[in-house]
Amino acid sequence: MTTATATLADVRTVNVPLGSRAYDVLIGPGLVARAGALIGERLGPARCAIVTDRNVASFHLAALEAALGADGRLVGSIVLPPGESTKSFRELEPLCERLLDTGLERGDLVVALGGGVIGDLAGFAAAILRRGVRFVQIPTSLLAQVDSSVGGKTGIDTPQGKNLIGAFHQPGLVLADTDVLGTLPERELRAGYAEVAKYGLLGDAPFFAWLEKNHPSVFALDPGPLTHAVETSVKAKAGIVGRDETEQGERALLNLGHTFGHAFEAWCGYSDRLLHGEAISIGMCIAFRFSAAQGFCDAAAADRVAAHFTAVGLPTRIGDIPGDKPDIEAMMKLMAQDKKVRHGKLTFILARGVGEAFIARDVPPDTVRGFLAGEIGASAGR
Repeated sequence: MTTATATLADVRTVNVPLGSRAYDVLIGPGLVARAGALIGERLGPARCAIVTDRNVASFHLAALEAALGADGRLVGSIVLPPGESTKSFRELEPLCERLLDTGLERGDLVVALGGGVIGDLAGFAAAILRRGVRFVQIPTSLLAQVDSSVGGKTGIDTPQGKNLIGAFHQPGLVLADTDVLGTLPERELRAGYAEVAKYGLLGDAPFFAWLEKNHPSVFALDPGPLTHAVETSVKAKAGIVGRDETEQGERALLNLGHTFGHAFEAWCGYSDRLLHGEAISIGMCIAFRFSAAQGFCDAAAADRVAAHFTAVGLPTRIGDIPGDKPDIEAMMKLMAQDKKVRHGKLTFILARGVGEAFIARDVPPDTVRGFLAGEIGASAGR
């Protein structure tokens, strides 16, 4: 399917059910070129300021500017440096000032064109600008299309950990244009796939089995399988967000692999040494091995998960992280900053099997420490 021949009939719609703040996620080809019309239909004649990064801008900014400029709604574009380090106070302050300079009012829109970094940062800026302006997500990475663009989590990183400063601020619309995934580097596509597989692992065993069989077609960007993978993932997240918007219970399941993974990202300095999806791949494999070690699931389930991620080219062990290996106490300190910590006690998302994740509270720190020692020791011996 090409953009030239794509029609709205090729677009899937997933609603995020949040009452008066409900919104649609549109999934399909050619959405960037139709962004002006689609935003106008759903959100009215608001003015728009685009926030993107240099890498995405080189491929997609001109098309979006044309789409938003056709009816005079575009007030400007802000292009930021690429990379996780952009999600910082250092970039947030000037971004807010530049958005104010465009003259955006509360009824207007910040349009986030990019991956998870841009979506999180621009969404947070929208949340605090004039005490809250509306925004639209146009995610350009697979990871952002299936995960970070949906659900309203916005924020920035700090040295203490990932996403520790932020706000829940739901978008008014998400346009997941599957055509733009063709410009992703292979490593970024694979990293995003980790979040696709997560939805199968946490609550949809048949979907994980489908991915085991069909992942080559997803990576080949075959329109049918690709759209199915994105739509299934978004439906899963939309359902959970609709039931638990601010992560008081069930939504924590979406953090399968993230307690370990976020600690690895912080250890690596939020650098290209370890992409988010790669960290989550390792984190999910560790979560399953930890679950098996605690007797919650059998070792075969953990082996199956690791085998699939290995098959698609994702890392599965601490030893797969380039450079020095993490220090156990440093990892424990970083995990103690996890947002799911309650009364100083660690919370993990563990599993009784593929598709059967659950929330485990009050996991003894010494148990985690001993398990990590084994994981790091095994990696050192490889």
